[in-house]
Amino acid sequence: MTTEDFDYYLPEELIAQTPLKVRDSSRLLVLDKNTGEVEHKVFTDIIDYLNPGDTLVLNDTKVLPARLIGVKEETGAVIEVLLLKNIAGDDWECLVKPARRVKVGTIVSFGEGKLKAECIGEYDEGIRHFRLLYSGILMEILEELGTMPLPPYIHEKFDDQSRYQTVYAKEVGSAAAPTAGLHFTKDLLKRIEDKGINIAYITLHVGLGTFRPVSVSNVEEHEMHSEFYSMKKEVAELLNKTKESGNRIIAVGTTSTRTLETIMSEHDRFVECNGWTKIFIYPGYKFKGIDALITNFHLPKSTLVMLVSALAGRENILNAYKIAVENKYRFFSFGDAMLIK
Repeated sequence: MTTEDFDYYLPEELIAQTPLKVRDSSRLLVLDKNTGEVEHKVFTDIIDYLNPGDTLVLNDTKVLPARLIGVKEETGAVIEVLLLKNIAGDDWECLVKPARRVKVGTIVSFGEGKLKAECIGEYDEGIRHFRLLYSGILMEILEELGTMPLPPYIHEKFDDQSRYQTVYAKEVGSAAAPTAGLHFTKDLLKRIEDKGINIAYITLHVGLGTFRPVSVSNVEEHEMHSEFYSMKKEVAELLNKTKESGNRIIAVGTTSTRTLETIMSEHDRFVECNGWTKIFIYPGYKFKGIDALITNFHLPKSTLVMLVSALAGRENILNAYKIAVENKYRFFSFGDAMLIK
């Protein structure tokens, strides 16, 4: 199985550059994973595909304003730092541009010294470990100095940073948004609950994998970067009850999917736990946790296209994507949605 097996044609003009004014007004392509049949809906129709007793699982991670532009103290060279993962205390894994200018001992200053970062570790692929130096509360400093780390395919200026957060974002720690959740409004979530569908929240902090393409030709040789996840006791109990009663678990997003599948793979049931996952889901994988998935349209040859192909079949996915292109669906983070049922 090669990376090229998951390629598809996408005109650049279909890459959504800005979110729609109304979150739940996006289009919804419904794909039957067993038959390959496709339906065209709007996102608010999602409620028609959810049954009383089902459990909808959402990722409540909150995106850090983690993109910082600073200067190298010794030379004044401009350095961009993206906080990816809190290692311990004030030590962070970061993606740096240009990385060649940052060696161990380099100090980068932000906001005229309000925040400084000392390089304490040098790694491949532009990764550096920094120790952050500051006075006060880090999150308040990041709110002042940082911006949202939007994906590289979004080129338009973006003013309302709240639109790159879900309406239920709570647990701070992501380098990117779990974008399938961007379609939900508080009103739609209430209507879903009122219909008798359970809503459960888990956490996975989206990390470096979101920004990294698959660089190997053989899919099985790709290595995922680790991401932190967490599940609470009451959520685990609800999910186990859902399965035992014969109802469905519908994951919102590939991040929720990876969390649920990680826990089921390690424990054979849902349990209260937290940890780091590097799970890589591609065709041949047998799903243990989820029954259906709400997701966006993903980049060609990406691990996320591989994940949805594992759930619905590669041919079904590539055909659905072809239909989406023909019908001018909007793609990627601010784009339209897909339900794989």
